[in-house]
Amino acid sequence: MTIDLLNRQSSNFVLWAPAQDAPQLIIGTFQPGAPPILKDKGTFKLSAAAGVSGLFEISPATCGLQNGTVYHYWFEVDDTHVGHQPGSRIAVCDPSALTTDWRLTEGDQPAAVTKFENAKLVPCDPDGTVVAAAALPDARRLPQNNQMVIYELPTAWARRPRGGGVERGVGTFRDIVAMLDVVAQGANFAELEASQRGRAHILELGINAIELLPPADSLFDREWGYGTSHLNAPDYELGFPEGNSWPTANADLCRLVETAHAKGIRIIVDVVMGFSRNGPYQHIDFDDFHIAFDPKRPPNDPDAFTSRPGEARQDFGSRLFRYVKRITTYDPIGGQNATFTPARHLQLVSLARWMRDFHVDGYRIDSVETVANWDFIQTFMENGRSDFRALCAAQGMSQAEADARYLVVGEELQEPLDIIRQGRINALWREKFREYIRAALLGQNADGESLESTVRKAVDCREFQYKDLAEAVIYLGTHDVEGFHKERLATMFRYLFPIDDSMSDAQKDRQNQAIERRMKLGFVCLLTAVGIPMILAGDEFADEHDLFNIHGSVSNQNGKQVDPVNFSRLEGGENQWRRNVLTHVKRLIELRTTHPALALNETKFLHVDFTAGRRILVWQRGDDNDPVIVVANFSDFETDHPFDASSEYVVPNWPHRGDFLWREVSQKRDVPTACIGREPLFPWEAKVYARR
Repeated sequence: MTIDLLNRQSSNFVLWAPAQDAPQLIIGTFQPGAPPILKDKGTFKLSAAAGVSGLFEISPATCGLQNGTVYHYWFEVDDTHVGHQPGSRIAVCDPSALTTDWRLTEGDQPAAVTKFENAKLVPCDPDGTVVAAAALPDARRLPQNNQMVIYELPTAWARRPRGGGVERGVGTFRDIVAMLDVVAQGANFAELEASQRGRAHILELGINAIELLPPADSLFDREWGYGTSHLNAPDYELGFPEGNSWPTANADLCRLVETAHAKGIRIIVDVVMGFSRNGPYQHIDFDDFHIAFDPKRPPNDPDAFTSRPGEARQDFGSRLFRYVKRITTYDPIGGQNATFTPARHLQLVSLARWMRDFHVDGYRIDSVETVANWDFIQTFMENGRSDFRALCAAQGMSQAEADARYLVVGEELQEPLDIIRQGRINALWREKFREYIRAALLGQNADGESLESTVRKAVDCREFQYKDLAEAVIYLGTHDVEGFHKERLATMFRYLFPIDDSMSDAQKDRQNQAIERRMKLGFVCLLTAVGIPMILAGDEFADEHDLFNIHGSVSNQNGKQVDPVNFSRLEGGENQWRRNVLTHVKRLIELRTTHPALALNETKFLHVDFTAGRRILVWQRGDDNDPVIVVANFSDFETDHPFDASSEYVVPNWPHRGDFLWREVSQKRDVPTACIGREPLFPWEAKVYARR
């Protein structure tokens, strides 16, 4: 999609500001120091653009810019923020900036960055590296939606320093590249075994899609990204490794995208569109872009409500965007005056920037009900899909081939399936999978169902009226770890199997092995269920929480979005059981991404046994010609003398018992013909079988 506002940026400094009359440009060059300062500062009045209303601009020639020089700048405007002094002036970041530099700030507003070169304003990183689009992916190499395994990747990481304890830091774009490319070197976490040269943890894991928790620039020191401030700019901290002289967020993110695509890994971007934290339009034009209301009083503004009648939107401490109010002003997309909702077009400009420069393969929309406008969500989905179709068409691919490789997922924990049925979005997070499968892993029932029904409804999303596996993203856990049974999965099990210093090593091993068994069982359920599996980074090796509140729970202040992924838990002899979980998960991911049965919806239960304390279910994925079969034990039952050759648990309805040669996938073990459907079974174990 062609965006007029982005095109204008090459010839002029441009500010879309419907509520302003006399904005000014504050500009200069960066001078290092303690603190750094803006050198050769100049202030220039912007002029109203001809033929449209609400758009202001000034040419670089008017400002006397020098060729080849990098400039830092702000716009000075009348402050329209609710509750602020009327008529006061404030400097704000360019809301269309592709680069921010928080080393220079005006209040809580970072400088925007550009380069004047050959009579043009050229987007660049602060070191002068010109912002260039990432290389186009070979779209045919990217997995289809029904073949994906998504890796949900926070950028708050942890390490164990030599002095003990846990040290928190930022996993930068370069650190992620080091986990994808065996020859790349990490930055902030270069000492981790998982990212040493010759190692690449994420690549070795075998996932084929990465969901980047919001990578757009945020006011906060990097937590998990849910406080977006500058929609078009990649996060400053993620592009500024410790010890570097300059941030290089655009170049680093391009390298990350190119590296992932070269490995056949899709990039899915998490976007927060319901609200913004300290965004420029909160000062430039609050009332046209944002809404403020007192949640203790009944709201009377249509922008205050979700799609559910009478239910007020939540701002989570930020400022909600308006998605209903329309005004007549310059349209940043079409370039003419038009009547529309400004916040919608602001988001669509950002979408076009990320699709154009980073070739995103999908989006996860945070808190759909906070956006609260299904019409706009549909427009967002269709615009992104149109851009991706164009990329694929240039490579000779059909629309169907393109659509199979592009996905927009909504997060709404009530799972409103009508949003899919009406074509507003492609898929939803399936929160019920987490709720149901965690209950089963604890030997409990969910929502008053029997345990059998709990497992059946978890394994097959069609039991909840989803029509296709690509409509449901399923997970054992997510970054949203606050609440009942939402903590990291291994932490939930740790409550059952605690360890302390009074225990012997043998006792600790038994507790850890109990967690190991249930982790493995959980991942079998996840990676053989009907849906698109998603793994929260760290769960693949049974990572646990390091930050808790005074009650020993995860909270928003003490862990929800700040507890880091501790990749150092992969290291050390005491963590062998975690590496056992990781090996198990790798084998299951390989099966999930390669076996045709798991890309189909077909599922049937072959056997259920709830006698004598047993809770055993056997299900088949795919058709009878090339199925995957799971034998899952959700109980303490164990076959007699399980290590004896004669020990067996018989599955009576095993298909093609004598016709096929079978392999048990999680143990990489061929099954003798005589033992097919009659192998020993251990407590809280699942075996996964496929044809050899």
